[in-house]
Amino acid sequence: MIFCVEDDESIRDLMIYTLNSVGFESKGFSNSTLFWKELKNTSPKLIILDIMLPGEDGLSILKKLRSNAATQNIPVIMATAKGTEYDKVIGLDLGADDYLAKPFGMMEMVSRIKAVLRRTASKENEKILKAGELELNMSEHTVTANGCRLILTLKEYELLLKFMKNLGLVFTREQLLSSVWGADFVGETRTVDVHIGTLRTKLGDCGKYIKTVRGVGYRMEVK
Repeated sequence: MIFCVEDDESIRDLMIYTLNSVGFESKGFSNSTLFWKELKNTSPKLIILDIMLPGEDGLSILKKLRSNAATQNIPVIMATAKGTEYDKVIGLDLGADDYLAKPFGMMEMVSRIKAVLRRTASKENEKILKAGELELNMSEHTVTANGCRLILTLKEYELLLKFMKNLGLVFTREQLLSSVWGADFVGETRTVDVHIGTLRTKLGDCGKYIKTVRGVGYRMEVK
């Protein structure tokens, strides 16, 4: 669902007609009151927001959207008739994802919408795990501790990934061997202890997150 907040009825109707014709669901609103009311019931994929609106203007609406945890990640394209650099800069500074300068063509609008949705989709697909001062980016295969990039071996990375995906859960050495090294691995459980030791050392202060559960195995815990 795409929301179009535009007070000019002819422009708003054309926007909705165009979006529906290319496969998007859309709804139009002539003012902020109607927009906020519908937003309580529906979370749109994207909002096209005119700056010049009666009553509450587009910049004020954008500011509220970005300050609310429930709406701060909804992509917003600002539309302005002023054509001044000031409005564009203010909108982008407040968190707009793109802008359209009036008068704009309907196909340009569709193209901008698709581009913004592609960008925001790629951000959502970038999986980042966090535990205390540790951050693991699954898309980039990187790990940082206290803001510093770490260099880990593949097995160290896979051990850390296992722990960070399952905070608080205890794993036996046998479970870690099977999960990280594979069920067909021929070796001693001492292999796990050695890798845990080197991983803790590389994590520095964050190494204390990996707890030894005596007689059982290991778990990651952040307090």
